[in-house]
Amino acid sequence: MNKPMIVPMVTPMAMPSTAARLSLSKRRMLQMASASLLGGGVQLAHALPERTLAFPRDFGAHPELRTEWWYVTGHAKSTSGREFGFQVTFFRSRVEATQGMQSQFAAKQLIFAHCAITDVRGQKLWHDQRMARQGFGIAQASPLDTDIKLRNWTLRRVLPSLATGIAQQAEQYEARITAKDFAMQLNFAPTQALLLQGNNGLSRKGPEDRQASYYYSKPQLSTTGSVTLQGQRFEVQGTAWLDHEWSDELLHPEAVGWDWVGMNLFDGSALTAFQLRRKDGSALWTGGSFRATSSSGLQTFIAKPREVQFQAIKGWTSPLTGAKYPIEWLVRTPADYYTVRAVIVNQELDSRSTTGMVYWEGLSDLFDSNNKHVGRGYLEMTGYAGVMRM
Repeated sequence: MNKPMIVPMVTPMAMPSTAARLSLSKRRMLQMASASLLGGGVQLAHALPERTLAFPRDFGAHPELRTEWWYVTGHAKSTSGREFGFQVTFFRSRVEATQGMQSQFAAKQLIFAHCAITDVRGQKLWHDQRMARQGFGIAQASPLDTDIKLRNWTLRRVLPSLATGIAQQAEQYEARITAKDFAMQLNFAPTQALLLQGNNGLSRKGPEDRQASYYYSKPQLSTTGSVTLQGQRFEVQGTAWLDHEWSDELLHPEAVGWDWVGMNLFDGSALTAFQLRRKDGSALWTGGSFRATSSSGLQTFIAKPREVQFQAIKGWTSPLTGAKYPIEWLVRTPADYYTVRAVIVNQELDSRSTTGMVYWEGLSDLFDSNNKHVGRGYLEMTGYAGVMRM
């Protein structure tokens, strides 16, 4: 799971200045994204068909569907012991109202991106965001493979080098981000086969068939590279998790948001758990998976509805928005009862200038039922600072 995009409708004023026209162009893109993502003037989505995901094609973009995201989270440590969490997310949004237009300037696809670094020692979250219409070399999401660009922010899958007829390196992903106060130059190498979530990659997100996404994960990515924070560069190593989802509709009308965890366990296992919440906090739908490592190899268990349960243990109130987030959870899964605990409490991201939403997403620790520290990954919580709609 990851962040849906909902944006406020803005009415432009007459006779804008040059600067204002640039601002209004961005506002117009937000309006179009809102109409598309909220379903304005668009028929309700049909159920996604079951199909066999095909790679490398399905590593790439699916512009025929309404929304899509590529999402990399992880944690890394510098040679001096400085610890960081990181998040890189690229979104693609299809604008239904412009699909019939012939102009090359028509914003048929919008590209958004969010990026964040959690500085554990400094107890601070650094984040940035961008958006642009696809085209003109500014923003793109290739349909052939993972290759997304938004100005000088990029995420791409790199194939082995065959220049000498012998592979020089294994497949890996590269994220290149230069933001206002931080930067990331990170490489992610798979250590396991990709994980198809749900029913062979078709993941239900609600009680109706059309509330679903195509969804795969790549947990346990070996991570190397550098993190730069306020001009200071750190060479780092760590572990990451990649998700890729695409869909026409995710949220049931009763859903106000979701809670999601993606955890790399220290023994090589991987845990996914999520719930869609109603307004009263009860679970509308739950799901997840657990990939266990054993002497016979990897074994993946897909959770059935209601086999995953979230219970909030400890809360935190944002001084910025007043939203109250559970920053410690008891999560019951078929594998074990786990405690998920935020590494630092304030990891709220304000993305109102691009996607229009505020959400909490941050580095968190995982403890098993014996209170043993068994993993680290990311916790994401949406709908606490306002009802999510998609």
